Formats: sequence, C-alpha cells, structure tokens
Amino acid sequence: MTKTIDLTLSVTESPQALANHAAKLFVERCHDAIEKRGEYNVALSGGHTPKLFFKALASAKIGGSIPWEKVNFYWVDERCVEPDSEQSNYRLAKEELLHKVSATHFYRMKGEINSEKAADEYESLLRRHFQLGEGQIPRFDFILLGMGPDGHTASLFPDYDGIEITNRLVTDQYIRKMESWRITLTLPVLNNARACVFLIQGKEKHSVLARALDLLSERTLPAQRVQPTDGKLYWIVDQDAYEG
Repeated sequence: MTKTIDLTLSVTESPQALANHAAKLFVERCHDAIEKRGEYNVALSGGHTPKLFFKALASAKIGGSIPWEKVNFYWVDERCVEPDSEQSNYRLAKEELLHKVSATHFYRMKGEINSEKAADEYESLLRRHFQLGEGQIPRFDFILLGMGPDGHTASLFPDYDGIEITNRLVTDQYIRKMESWRITLTLPVLNNARACVFLIQGKEKHSVLARALDLLSERTLPAQRVQPTDGKLYWIVDQDAYEG
C-alpha cells in the first residue's frame, strides 16, 4: 500500500521570519475556510516558539484582515495548572493574541480541575461543537504544533500510552520526568486536521528535527506520527534548527 503525504518544508532565516511566515499561512487558510465553510476552527499549542507567532497574528499588518468573530479557538494540550499560571498554554495565547484582537470564541482546557474530568469535559465539548456522531472525529482547519527535544508533540510523549489511544478525542496522562499531569488531543484528532503546522526553532532542535523529517526511518517519535490522512502537513523551521 502506498501512502502519500502532502508535506511542505519551509526554512526561514530567523525566529521572527518563522513567526511571520506561519502567521501569513494562518491568515491564508482562515480566509479559505471562512469562504468555504463560514468559520475557522483552530487548535493552539503553547511554549516559547508560538509566542512570536501570536504576536505576529495580533499585528494589524498581518492579522488585520481576519474576521475574528468567525474564528473558534481550541487547545491542543494543556498543563494541569490554574489558567493564570505562567505555565498555562491558555494564558500565553490570551495575553499575546486573544486579548489583543476581537476574538470572542475560545474554549480552553480546564487545567485547574481533575485531569480525567477535564479530558472528559473537553471531549464532550468537541462532540457538541463539531456535532459529532458515534465514532466521528473533529476536523480542525488549522492545528498548531511544536516538538520537544525528545520528539514529543502536543502532550504525546515517547514511551507513554497516550500516543496509542485511538478511541478517545482527548486524554490525560502523568508525565513522570516532568512531574506533571497533562491534557491533550489524541493522535486521531491531529491526523484528521485539514492542516497541521509544526513550528521549530533553535540549534538544540536540529538532531531531533533531522530524525523527524527522515520519512524513510521508523516512526518512533510522536511528531513523526503526525501525518494528516486528508490534509496538509507543514514544517516551518528556522535556519538554526535546520542546519544545527
């Protein structure tokens, strides 16, 4: 059986250029989604790299044409912390983007409550909002992703059960090396997206990036297993990450 992956690799000269490139892609796909379906369903990640992306989107120069009232913001994953914690993925997006534009539809994962309950509640929310029947999976227009030095993406880590879950949309798990609970979308949700967009920067990511982009190697890294079945896969990386 032959499998074709619709993959685009873009190498930018700096982290700021990376952010601008990704933000322009976001805008382009936003207008296309709204023209075709009347809304734009997005799932955001946290971390250092998305911060510049959020700032670029919040600028009038890049994000000024977005009809924010038609954009629905969800989250890829969340740390089990209060929403005002500095570790909160929601807080980062709120401060750098959502409170700087006229966005009104955003649906955070509740990291401050029991993780299993939070995962169940978020799955129920997705089923309602996307009007899903039994066995159906939400189809996001744009999923923003990063990758850790161990190859994890979202909160799907190597050697943890979460990456193998196929009967849930959202799950929780305790990450021992980080001593923290996480809530995350599962791999089937990521792979049902119209577009998954990885943002990668920094020399420290070079070796794991080289492994992730080796399409002929065994898919041992969670990031390698993000391959949309009927969508586009974008890797947007800065020169430091690409060249090492």
